[in-house]
Amino acid sequence: MNPEKINIIDTVKPHRCVLVTGGSGFIGSNFIRFLLTEADFEGIVVNLDKLTYAGNPGNLTDIAETFGENRYFFHHGDICDKPTINRLLRHYNIDTVVHFAAESHVDRSISGPGEFIRTNIEGTFTLLEAAREYHSEGGSIHFHHVSTDEVYGSLGDSGYFYEHTPYDPHSPYSASKASSDHLVRAYFHTYGLPVTVSNCSNNYGPYQFPEKLIPLMILNAQEGKTLPIYGDGKNVRDWLYVRDHCVAIWLVINKGGIGQTYNIGGENEYPNIEIVGKICTILEGKLPAKKNSNLGLAEGKPLGYKDLITFVTDRPGHDQRYAIKADKMRLELNWRPAVAFPQGLERTVDWYLDNPEWIRSIRSGEYTDWIVKNYSKR
Repeated sequence: MNPEKINIIDTVKPHRCVLVTGGSGFIGSNFIRFLLTEADFEGIVVNLDKLTYAGNPGNLTDIAETFGENRYFFHHGDICDKPTINRLLRHYNIDTVVHFAAESHVDRSISGPGEFIRTNIEGTFTLLEAAREYHSEGGSIHFHHVSTDEVYGSLGDSGYFYEHTPYDPHSPYSASKASSDHLVRAYFHTYGLPVTVSNCSNNYGPYQFPEKLIPLMILNAQEGKTLPIYGDGKNVRDWLYVRDHCVAIWLVINKGGIGQTYNIGGENEYPNIEIVGKICTILEGKLPAKKNSNLGLAEGKPLGYKDLITFVTDRPGHDQRYAIKADKMRLELNWRPAVAFPQGLERTVDWYLDNPEWIRSIRSGEYTDWIVKNYSKR
């Protein structure tokens, strides 16, 4: 028996069939894995994913093999396709929607905001409309919307984001997520649709697509490539290990108040430059730079991992600091993060070092082209 198995007791909301949107992405796939292998859940999971560049069915190959006969079902589809949503809700008698599907990378939203508007706003609207109609016909449904702390804007050197913090998004990505948050709450207040919302800090861990800071730095360092850091590297983020996030979401769905919002934070604040330094130190202990043939020489001396750090032009509207105060999660749901950042970061480095086949599988032409375009000439 898994000693860390989560048993949520006194559950009053039945969850027999869960529709997970974006279930082949980073957090979505970790949530499905948690639900089927660790949580006290005996129902079925339906994964709806469009399989854009960051959606990888390989994230759940073992889950499909183990549970695919009767508890796990994958559907390739778009959350903007209402007929598909309607069909899935009724075919499986869905009682819970966990909405992860989103375009989520700030840099991509700056260079191409249109897809963020379509997916994050129009897609959420389509799901809500389908759920509203299903609910009005007598279908029992709980709609949980997964969002981000970026909707709150930027903090100075002190202070925290609370559930009541006014929204102040600074990028097309955060603006699109803020819009979707407001839509979800509006459907609760206007139509009585049972909803919950969670806003989380930066997630990290296994299966994260390597455009985000931590996996990008792990893989670039391993391969002897530059470690690009925006601006002076002093932008601060709060880091949340993905399994802790999954536990929190399941608690909110089971025990959270309908119509309520919960901030989920990791209580791990670090500037970006310090994160990269920690990754370099961990790698040096596991794969010493002098034994890594991908690292060359500079002025006749062997390069170390930290020698690869390169400061690049800061991105527009780069928020200085995010920090969540998760008192509501702690006081109402008895949750706090279980994985300390040093432990979680080492686990994450180990996972990427131990899974070269997964890395090769997601090295698509689009990913490579995007990295070259955005980082190689800075």
